[in-house]
Amino acid sequence: MKNPLLVMAALMMATVGLNAAKTSVTKSPDGKMTVEIKTSGGLSYAVSHDGKPVYTVANIALALKDVSYPTRTPKVGRTQHVRRTFQPVVPLKFSTIQEDYNETSISMGAGVTVLLRVMNDGVAHRFVLDKKGEVEVIDEPYRLIPAEGFTTHRQSAADNFNTSFEEPYRHETLPEWNASDRKTTTVPLLLSATDDTQLLVGQSDLDDYPHQFLTTDGQAIVPTYPKAPLRWEPRGDRSETITEEAHYIAKTSGRRALPWRWVAVTDSKGIIEQTLPVQLARRNVLEDTGWILPGQVSWEWWNGAAPFGPDVNFRAGCNYETYCYFADFAARYGIEYILLDEGWAKDTRDPFHGNDQLRLPELISYCKQKGVKMVLWLPWLAVEQHMNTLFKTYAEWGIPAVKIDFMDHADQWMVNFFKRVVQEAAKYKIVVDFHGAFTPAGLEQEYPNLVSYEGVRGLEYMGGCRPENTTFLPFIRNAVGAADFTPGGMNNMQPDRYRADRPNAGAMGTRCFQMALYVVLESGVQMLADNPTHYYQNEDCTRYIASVPTTWDETRALEAKAGEYVIVAKRKGAKWFVGGITNNTPRDVDLRLDFLDEGSHRMTAFRDGVNADYQAMHYNREERSVDRNTDVHVHMARNGGWAAVIE
Repeated sequence: MKNPLLVMAALMMATVGLNAAKTSVTKSPDGKMTVEIKTSGGLSYAVSHDGKPVYTVANIALALKDVSYPTRTPKVGRTQHVRRTFQPVVPLKFSTIQEDYNETSISMGAGVTVLLRVMNDGVAHRFVLDKKGEVEVIDEPYRLIPAEGFTTHRQSAADNFNTSFEEPYRHETLPEWNASDRKTTTVPLLLSATDDTQLLVGQSDLDDYPHQFLTTDGQAIVPTYPKAPLRWEPRGDRSETITEEAHYIAKTSGRRALPWRWVAVTDSKGIIEQTLPVQLARRNVLEDTGWILPGQVSWEWWNGAAPFGPDVNFRAGCNYETYCYFADFAARYGIEYILLDEGWAKDTRDPFHGNDQLRLPELISYCKQKGVKMVLWLPWLAVEQHMNTLFKTYAEWGIPAVKIDFMDHADQWMVNFFKRVVQEAAKYKIVVDFHGAFTPAGLEQEYPNLVSYEGVRGLEYMGGCRPENTTFLPFIRNAVGAADFTPGGMNNMQPDRYRADRPNAGAMGTRCFQMALYVVLESGVQMLADNPTHYYQNEDCTRYIASVPTTWDETRALEAKAGEYVIVAKRKGAKWFVGGITNNTPRDVDLRLDFLDEGSHRMTAFRDGVNADYQAMHYNREERSVDRNTDVHVHMARNGGWAAVIE
């Protein structure tokens, strides 16, 4: 009789040999990122950076109506290296982006492949289908298991996936997240380690498919998706109730690629500079893009549409005289747009008739004379109900841009609504800003007339927009695409001194914090949220804000620690703009200006005044000559900032 221990040992050795045979490695082009692919018992991969394990993605699968993949042991195929450059139409970080990656294909069974892309600063995977007809996708599961020591920074959502994507960030370990009252979380998600390893989890190339959400079991992060709605009923003028859901998350073409699931692996500075979601998105499909004009916007909602300067001799409100005043302000400072928010229309369900005091045709004519463009606010239900005529009519009127609001869910139908809107708008050369929207996931690259999204806890939250939350935005929400935060408040207060509401709205943080946001935050349309009267009263601040571009040729993170502070330099042509913000902890930093070209430059800087930690409106302006060998001492008060232009 054979020794059972020897038999067991032989079986174990055979299993080890089998596992070894089903493990392969793909590395990043620079060799620092190593991905070990395992196919025994399903598909998984483990990611290491500089030899240090950072996370594992396990149990990667795809469940269709009649079959689940993998249907057999996954088979690792060939790896290809790709290196190329491209130019985004609306460049928020770089006017030229370089792709450099190694990509491995993995067969999961007949008609289904996984692509695994390994970049120098991240890893991504996606399913590619080659099946006849339509398929019903039931689920797309996996388990993302971070190494020990990471803290999550997440934005929660209701368990029914209904959200405006504007919740404040929560900061929890996985067990704390698992025990929380709201486990469903939006993407992107940030995980931070004490050694400044940062994992940013996101998606890209989202098309005809639901937006991804995340949850946890305390050990792993797992995706979850809203079901496809079959029937819904309008609820009021801007919302709806889904009355019946399908058993699937998507019914879609059987020949297509599903969205990329990606994780950036870098440090705090790298999060600011990475372009993974842009690289993984589809390329622009519009032949003519010269009409797509990003820019700044004078916005009336936050300040109550209530100018009060000595030149105001009219009754303020959503009327002709007030918007002419905003147009005059925009023209004076070279601001491209004014926005007519809720209240311009006689009825929110009717996007074709302005209120009686607006005199819309006259206002359009006045703005044209001033060289200022108009943006009209719309609830999404009105857009859906008038899709066939809305954009054609606006083009005939001379309206070049719309802001569409309150799309508070992100299932397959709503994702497709976004695309139908930008496609129809593009036919008539109209740009789009989505508010109350899920986060960018690639559509803005395919249709670059989509110049910004909201889905961010911005200044509209008044006392709920706290600097300690805002300092996370460059590392999470804004790290995946444009965020219409609506900065620029001139009535500045420290959080413990905050007392404000419209028409005298207030912004938490110092004056320099607000000014720096124009450099730190990214948006194809950047709002000037405050009252023109306040801007007239603060001429030097206003001149600086109005000079900051909304698109950039180059971005460099100079100093950063996720969620605590960031100082970033951005170049447009020959000019560099520098912006820095900090949370409730004051900061002192010595900046080296070695990113400048040779020769002397003039720097104009705005810094927190000595009393800014108490009187948040205190700032000082200074001018000096600098060169690439200059060290500049930057002091930021608590909840403060620093802003400069170098030319």
